Amino acid sequence: MPTGLLVPFEVDDIATFSRQAESRGYDSVWTGELWEQDAFVALTEVGAATDAVRLGTTIANIYGRSPATLAQAAATLDDAADGRAVLGLGTSTKKVIEDLHGVPFENPARRLHETVELTKEFLTSKGPVAYEGECFEVADFPGLGADVEVYAASLGPANRRATGRTADGWLPHNIPFEDLGDAFETIAETARQAGRDPDEISVTPWVPAAVTEDPETARDAIRGHLAYYVGNGEGYRRTVAKRFPDAADAVATAWRSGERGDATAAVTDEMVAALGVAGTPEQARQQLAEVASMDIVDEPLVAIPNGAGEQLRERTVEALAPDKQD
Repeated sequence: MPTGLLVPFEVDDIATFSRQAESRGYDSVWTGELWEQDAFVALTEVGAATDAVRLGTTIANIYGRSPATLAQAAATLDDAADGRAVLGLGTSTKKVIEDLHGVPFENPARRLHETVELTKEFLTSKGPVAYEGECFEVADFPGLGADVEVYAASLGPANRRATGRTADGWLPHNIPFEDLGDAFETIAETARQAGRDPDEISVTPWVPAAVTEDPETARDAIRGHLAYYVGNGEGYRRTVAKRFPDAADAVATAWRSGERGDATAAVTDEMVAALGVAGTPEQARQQLAEVASMDIVDEPLVAIPNGAGEQLRERTVEALAPDKQD
């Protein structure tokens, strides 16, 4: 089973981190993008430091760049890295789009559909691209002739339908692992309606992961990760609330009231087990193996919580590396 690794934002030496990930057998290295870091520039550094790992964005939001600029960035990275780029796109959240980027968070599902569809057209076409949609209308510029897969991070059913119609892969985050198969059915059904084969849509779920010799410390790291997302993003709250309605509401209420400690404490052990991997090296490896063995999963993406600290980060990367798996 291929295994990916998301570079935490706190990593200062991304080149060394990525070389170590490749030497430990990770198949792909992914960079996030919220603020302070550009995902494509960071991946260029990863590409220069490595030989074979695939390079992915998790995620580039679809409001901060046009489909043309997304395609240019992905094609340029892919060319520099000898064909190793994967473009991960998503809507992000209302908070990020409106308060950071200063643009309305409007019609996210339709914008996701059109951005993925048009970006793929720009990437793969060798002739002039013409497109007329609700969000974008372009004409007369040539495609880039690049072979870059485009993945979509989607939670709600409308965004999952957009993924099924257009994307090469799915990047689910904060969907309980046991619910991934049911959630993918929306993608699969829509793909079939669009004349696509759902088996060709890769599924790469985030797997929040923390490994220490003290299992409670590891679980606390996952609690902090889940509290941040459930508290900050209404889409994340709704998704988690489908399985944990009372706990998700308690987390979100505390977080939005400024009580961050209470929000973290409200994340239950059941939520940690359903949404993350945490424990001793042996425990965490077994948990990750269970996620990886699910029929729906093509490549788990190990995501170490931001703020977990250097020691926990290094222990997690080492313990969950493919070269340590049975």
